[in-house]
Amino acid sequence: MKIYWQKIQLIAAFGITLLGIIGYSPMIGMTPVAAAPKKFSPPPPPPDRGAAGDRGGAASRGCGVGNKSIVALTPVYKQILNQGQTEAVAVTKVWGLTNEEYPTFWFFVPYQKSLIDSIEFVIKDESSKSSQTHYRTVVTIPEVPGIVSIRLNANTPPLQVDKMYHWFFKIKVICNPQQPPEREYVEGWVQRDNLNLKLVESLKQATPQQRVNLYAENGIWYDALTTLAELRLSKPEDPTLAVEWMNLLQSIDLENLAKQPLIKCCQVNAK
Repeated sequence: MKIYWQKIQLIAAFGITLLGIIGYSPMIGMTPVAAAPKKFSPPPPPPDRGAAGDRGGAASRGCGVGNKSIVALTPVYKQILNQGQTEAVAVTKVWGLTNEEYPTFWFFVPYQKSLIDSIEFVIKDESSKSSQTHYRTVVTIPEVPGIVSIRLNANTPPLQVDKMYHWFFKIKVICNPQQPPEREYVEGWVQRDNLNLKLVESLKQATPQQRVNLYAENGIWYDALTTLAELRLSKPEDPTLAVEWMNLLQSIDLENLAKQPLIKCCQVNAK
C-alpha cells in the first residue's frame, strides 16, 4: 500500500510540474506584437470645383526610371458634380489638410540628376478674383531619383486657417539633348485646419509614432505623411515604420511608391 501511495504522489507531483511548464512556456522568447498602424481617414473634400488638380503618375516619354513621371504624395478624390439639371461633370480633386503654418510637401522624382534642367515650387492664393503668388522657390535638384520634400520657408507669410492654397510642382526634363527641355508639373490644393482642443492635447502627449496615427485618423494628411517620413529618414531600417509607410501610402493608392528611397533633399531659395 505504501508503494502504491508513493507512486500516486510521484505522478501528481510530475503532473503539477508539467502543467506549470505548459502554462508558462508560451511566454518564453515571446515578442510583443505591435498594434496595427491606422490608415488615413480622408475628410470630405471641398464641395465646389475649387480643388481640381493632377497629382501625376502617368507614363512619361522614356526619361524616368521605368517610364515613370513625377507624383505628388497627396490624396485624390473623384467626384461627380451636377452642372445644371441635365449635365454631370467628373472632377478629380487633389487636396489635403495641414495644421502647420509652414507645411512640408512630398514628391516622387524619377529622373536622374543629369536629365533635370530645373525644379520650381509655387503656391498661389486664389481666394480673391485675382490670383496672388504666396510662395515661389527654385528647388535644388536631387542627386538621385526618389521621394523629396519641400518645406515652406519660415521667412514667408504663414498659411492662414481655413484658406485654400493652390500649389504647383514644376520640373523641366531633358529627354532629348537635341530638343529644349520638356516641362512636367503636378498641382493640387492644401488647406490649413484648426484642430480641436482634445486632439491638440492628445498630440502634445503622444510619441512621434502615435502622432502619425492621430493625424491620419483625423484626416490631417500632410502632417501624418511628414511625421512618418521624418521617422523613416531617422530610422531607415526599422521594419515597423516600413509597414506603416506602406499602409499610409496604400490608403491613397500610392503603395507602388512605398519602396522608393526617401531623399534628404531639397534646399529651397524663395523668390
